[in-house]
Amino acid sequence: MTENIEDNGYPQRDSAEHKGYAEASRSFNRIWKERDSAQPKLLEAILNKDNLNRAYKRVKANKGAAGIDGMTVEEALPYLKEHGKELTERISRGKYTPSPVRRVEIPKPDGGVRGLGIPTVIDRTIQQAIAQQLMPIYEPLFAEGSYGYRPNRSAKDAILKVKEYAEQGYTFAVALDLSKYFDTLNHEILIKFLRKEVKDERVVQMIKRYLKSGVMENGVVMETEEGSPQGGNLSPLLANIYLNEFDQEFKKRGVPCIRYADDIVLLAKSKRASERLLESSTKYLEGKLKLTVNREKSRTVSVFAIRNFKFLGFGLGRNGSGVYVRVHPKSWKRFKSNLKILSSRRKVQSIKPSLEKIKVYARGWLNYYGIASMKNNLDDINGWLYHRIRMCIWKQWKKPKTKLRNLIKMGVPKELAWKAAMSRRGYWFTTHTVAINMAMTKERLINSGFYDLANAYQSARVNY
Repeated sequence: MTENIEDNGYPQRDSAEHKGYAEASRSFNRIWKERDSAQPKLLEAILNKDNLNRAYKRVKANKGAAGIDGMTVEEALPYLKEHGKELTERISRGKYTPSPVRRVEIPKPDGGVRGLGIPTVIDRTIQQAIAQQLMPIYEPLFAEGSYGYRPNRSAKDAILKVKEYAEQGYTFAVALDLSKYFDTLNHEILIKFLRKEVKDERVVQMIKRYLKSGVMENGVVMETEEGSPQGGNLSPLLANIYLNEFDQEFKKRGVPCIRYADDIVLLAKSKRASERLLESSTKYLEGKLKLTVNREKSRTVSVFAIRNFKFLGFGLGRNGSGVYVRVHPKSWKRFKSNLKILSSRRKVQSIKPSLEKIKVYARGWLNYYGIASMKNNLDDINGWLYHRIRMCIWKQWKKPKTKLRNLIKMGVPKELAWKAAMSRRGYWFTTHTVAINMAMTKERLINSGFYDLANAYQSARVNY
């Protein structure tokens, strides 16, 4: 975490012992001699007590795992109270060296893995403090079409902007896919971009140290020559600063550009224009910004192509009423697959906790996709989910006598209840019968905690 404090049980390092930091240290020494000329005093604003307190609260709210030192978010607070002054003094003197990030891999929904770099909690707090002071500098400079990791902007705003352009006749899209974007940011180019607006060189050098802090995998620290590990609090802002050059370039060319982090869509009014855009945008990204464009996944396509146009999980459709936002088929498939797992007869041991898990997941999904037109599809999934919950309850009743007793208690005539309870047919067939539907009505299930997707969707649509 911080160097030269070994009595606290945390692995520490001295920057002078590491060749990789020699150049940065010399740079710091030169800069600190000239610190009086640093304008504005950005580092002092970053290390301001109130700014650091806000940063820690944000890190705590985000939760997250420990870094390589094993320190949790809860353990960081007493440490900061005891060593905070010493920590800020070392940063002020240019003597602080960030710890390497802990590398973890998480599976992607469409296969493969995404690498995440988890900094220590102390480093996450410092990064957040830097981001809080840089955000007001960069927010006015970012393009209107940039929506990722920005205040009061969301993926929903991004797809609605694409819809707006489609209504104006921009019906062809260039969907650009960047290979491992966060891992391939060119450090020299990023530092050059930072220096355009950040006039306190000490802050630039601090960011440079974070970029080059290294990655620990399987106990071995490896140097990082490029990239900004996805998972650090500074990474989203740095990623936006880097690609803002692309946004501004195509804005100057008069090309509608909608971007959410590294998901980029350029829009055109004809197939031919979109093909030219694919070529020129790829050339700019690979030549000017030294990024890698995935040629197989990057394509030109109609924004109404049901399967081929996918942006942030959404697609667009068109009918007699005009252009509308829809949920992409892959997103539907993933939603139903996750609901199937949550409502599995094998996994549902107790119905109430299971209904709560389904509610939490489905509510989050609807909060994201609620702007889309999907009444018919959602009604189908809603009916299917009701059926699966009835099967889970039916299985939990187990014995015929328990089934008979519960059905009668729930108002099913005795003869009808007896036929259902004694049925040797499978769960799916039996829970489609009149007796089970009469006992386990929608109203009863909702009162037991079932999250009715149709009702929730109607409520969500009121806000759009």
